Amino acid sequence: MHSSTYEQMGGELLVRKVAIGSFSAYRFRMSGVGKQSDHGFNGDTVICLHGFPDTIHSFRHQVPALTKAGYQVIVPVMRGYEPSSVQPDKQYFLNQLAQDIVDWMDWLELPKAHIVGHDWGAATAWIMTALAPDRVKSLTSIAIPPIARLQQAVPAVPSQLAYSWYMGFFQLTGFSDWMVEAQDWQFIRYLWNKWSPDFENNDAYVAEVIEALSAPGVKRAALRYYRCLALVRNPHWKESQRLLKALVSGDKITVPVQIIYGINDGCMSEEIFNVAIKPGDYKAGIVVHPVEGAGHFVQLEKPVVVSRLLTEFLSG
Repeated sequence: MHSSTYEQMGGELLVRKVAIGSFSAYRFRMSGVGKQSDHGFNGDTVICLHGFPDTIHSFRHQVPALTKAGYQVIVPVMRGYEPSSVQPDKQYFLNQLAQDIVDWMDWLELPKAHIVGHDWGAATAWIMTALAPDRVKSLTSIAIPPIARLQQAVPAVPSQLAYSWYMGFFQLTGFSDWMVEAQDWQFIRYLWNKWSPDFENNDAYVAEVIEALSAPGVKRAALRYYRCLALVRNPHWKESQRLLKALVSGDKITVPVQIIYGINDGCMSEEIFNVAIKPGDYKAGIVVHPVEGAGHFVQLEKPVVVSRLLTEFLSG
């Protein structure tokens, strides 16, 4: 990756690849801001977590805006999205994904960070808020409602089952693996067009996703995220459920929360957000921003809007 991948907004955007065990992460800062060593930073850090089917380039527009505002930005490659971090035991449970973030922060000597997640990255961020609330300065969930309330919300919004059909499809091991890659990854192109119907000229973004999924083991790992949701006897599944319950009981959510979603999302019904968001769950408050003319990949479709919402929220 090169800084030229990202929009320049004045000044020199510095990027450094960091190896954290078998994982890769990219750290960004503006020239002259903060320490230049691999460990530690004398300012606020934002960690951006990507989803499916996507890559770290999902935040290509937000990284320059955040660094210009004085933040260090860490963009990790999520578990299994590169051959080196494909898990031999095929385990991609939410509690493990959240623990990855904590471990990355430990390695980078970051006591706290603002967590920004999209899609699976957002689901991971919600769970991390329960797993290690003392490490989270704020949570921004993009395109995903509060996951702890989804099980209660879906019966009230049965149309969401139609939106989420692909989650059941991915349980068809073998057939769905073949279908995802068939006809030059037409399924991935279909999902992007279905989930963000207003997003024109997305070919370059989708090509990056296909390149990532084409690497050895990555496609199977990405689908395994969904298959782990059905492994109800696994101890990690049970621990993930415990963390979900913690988000809506006891101390609930003690950090400021922001939710950003596109009104025309073909993956998540707008109504599911309205039902799943319970203001009483958020001790430090919650702000919700529906974005018109955008779908699931709202941070790419409306980059100026999302970047402004992020910088304003984090500075507040």
